[in-house]
Amino acid sequence: MKDSTIAKAQSHIMNTYASFPVVFVKGQGRYLYDEDGRQYLDFVAGIAVNALGYGHERYLQRVTAQLHDLVHVSNLYYNQAAPMLAAKLTAYSGLEKAFFCNSGAEAVEAALKLARLWAKANKGPDAFKVISMLNSFHGRTFGAISATGQQKYQNGLDPLLPEVTFVEFNDLQALAAAMDGQTAAVILEPIQGEGGINPADQQYLQGVRRLCSDHNVVLIFDEVQSGIGRTGQFFAYQHYGVKPDIVTCAKGLGGGIPIGAILASESVAAAFTPGTHASTFGGNALATAAASAVVDELMDEGLLEQVQVQGCYLAEKLQQLAAAYPVIRQVKGKGLMQGIQVTVPPGEIVSRAMAKGLLLVGAGSDVVRFVPPLTVTAAEIDACIEILESVLEELQ
Repeated sequence: MKDSTIAKAQSHIMNTYASFPVVFVKGQGRYLYDEDGRQYLDFVAGIAVNALGYGHERYLQRVTAQLHDLVHVSNLYYNQAAPMLAAKLTAYSGLEKAFFCNSGAEAVEAALKLARLWAKANKGPDAFKVISMLNSFHGRTFGAISATGQQKYQNGLDPLLPEVTFVEFNDLQALAAAMDGQTAAVILEPIQGEGGINPADQQYLQGVRRLCSDHNVVLIFDEVQSGIGRTGQFFAYQHYGVKPDIVTCAKGLGGGIPIGAILASESVAAAFTPGTHASTFGGNALATAAASAVVDELMDEGLLEQVQVQGCYLAEKLQQLAAAYPVIRQVKGKGLMQGIQVTVPPGEIVSRAMAKGLLLVGAGSDVVRFVPPLTVTAAEIDACIEILESVLEELQ
């Protein structure tokens, strides 16, 4: 059965993923089960998507109820779920307006478009340049990938969209030198995800905010991966005491149902008017009801506090492994977005761990990433560490 499913996928689905030869059929809690009934402890969570794990009862109840009532009517009309979610996201972010779409890349596209519209209206018609960071990742659509500071994702796609400049992450002088009167926006991840779990320095991020304010430049934080409780704050920028003009979010927002969003300050959001941007499926009742269920678990049911506790515990256990195994050069991250920088190819650790029933994923060229469901327990972290230690023993 497994071979048949894989063969069918390879025959009919475009070859854009180097997928592992496993077919998952069920999830429960923080575990996935394949067609043979084998259990895997999941520290990938659909790449930081399945915030509540699998089979979460309150989430299922909310989604099922919405599925029965209404799924989609388009933005020609209002539904009840989208304004409810927008009110929560604006309250928890400190930003005033929301726009809903379907993915992280779409959120980045909307943010770049909004920033350029605002800059042309408020700085002048030549204010259209974007500054992004080396080693960043902002998505696979053409605009998002043009703003991504990793050549490997751009190979064969040139010419990319023009007027994007890349500077070193955590280098305030480089950013200042790149700014001029034509700069419309700066986009960065407070914690670089695909680039290797690289947190911004405190003084750097505060300095970026000052530079953007001084030069009348829109500051965009891409929190597609680090947002929605992943780091122990609702957004990672809240660790730094810095607020952007626009923030993007997706991944964990819908708990597995696709949804993306941007949140923006009142003044910047005003650059969007009817007809300037849209999304057919964006903000539909099902996706926004699912996202509200996730947000309520975080903010009303104590999950955010649990992320803080378990994130510290995971980091502590990884630090203990780093002290014992030289193959780990560094532990970095915040909350339940952790990475270990290693001296061997990350894929070697990922494949060996998978063979032992633990799902991990790489980040960048030398980092193994840990992004479990936000509902993970201390006992499950212990189980992860036990398997990881056995892998490190083999490599040592």
